Amino acid sequence: MGFRTAIMGATGAVGQELLRLLDERNFPLDSLTLLASKRSAGKKIIFKGEELTVQELTHDSFKDIDLVLSSAGGSISAEFAPSAVKAGAVVVDNTSHYRMDPEVPLVVPEINADEIKNHKGIIANPNCTTILMLLALAPLHKKWKAKRVVCSTYQAASGAGAIAMQELADETRALLDNKDYQRSVIPHQYAFNVFAHNSPMTENGYCEEEMKMVNETVKIMNDKNLKVTATCVRVPILRAHSEALNIEFEDEFDIQEAYELLRNAEGVEVLENRAENRWPMPIDATGTDPVYVGRLRRDLTQPKTLELWLVGDQILKGAALNAVQIAEKL
Repeated sequence: MGFRTAIMGATGAVGQELLRLLDERNFPLDSLTLLASKRSAGKKIIFKGEELTVQELTHDSFKDIDLVLSSAGGSISAEFAPSAVKAGAVVVDNTSHYRMDPEVPLVVPEINADEIKNHKGIIANPNCTTILMLLALAPLHKKWKAKRVVCSTYQAASGAGAIAMQELADETRALLDNKDYQRSVIPHQYAFNVFAHNSPMTENGYCEEEMKMVNETVKIMNDKNLKVTATCVRVPILRAHSEALNIEFEDEFDIQEAYELLRNAEGVEVLENRAENRWPMPIDATGTDPVYVGRLRRDLTQPKTLELWLVGDQILKGAALNAVQIAEKL
């Protein structure tokens, strides 16, 4: 038996990865409908050797659809996901719109797959930085109970979409050629520069991206006592986010046992060569499924506190792969 599936936002960076993963993982499809904005309607996309035509997304697009993989932006999900549910489909939503809705499960399958069964038509995919962090944090938290996590992110252009990735490439080329460049997505010079994450600032001085990590972690881990603080930064990398974590535990931990827990954790790989000062890099994670971790060490300034470094592909495990894994669990 296959599922009548639709991808909402099929022409975007995440939409394209969803297509590839459905093919690569042999997801049981009865039919596949590609939905996008009016300007993308009519575009032809090859899937499993068959030419599919992108259709304009409307409220009537979900007739005879079982599953919707949504990655078209929060306002689009807010408008169209209810129509999909009303038509009888289950929506796996990759935007931020439904994540903190108490009626909507927020799921990382390796951590809280049991929440999927509680859905009422919509299941939310967490923010990319949250997913990557929690794959490393969850097995350690389960063993020693984390009290507080300090996270610094180094986020690639992929987090802002395919156009941002193209802008970074074009701007880099322009600057090397001493030419002016007019960007449209990223607000600051991106090539050869870093800047605080460009999501809207909130009243408490944290940007929205940072608050997503704070709030989503508590919901996914189901632990209101877990404290999280984050500083999110854009770096001129095309794809794959990096994060530095400082984790304070309630219980004393062992470094070698922490390594062993991470080596055995689903979706995680330890990647490092201490003798050569070699740790996970974005080029290691780009186009691959795991979250790579390394450089575990004790915080010299505070007891029961672990430092670690991780890298993961924002478009894959940070978005499309997590969504497809949720669909597979369904």
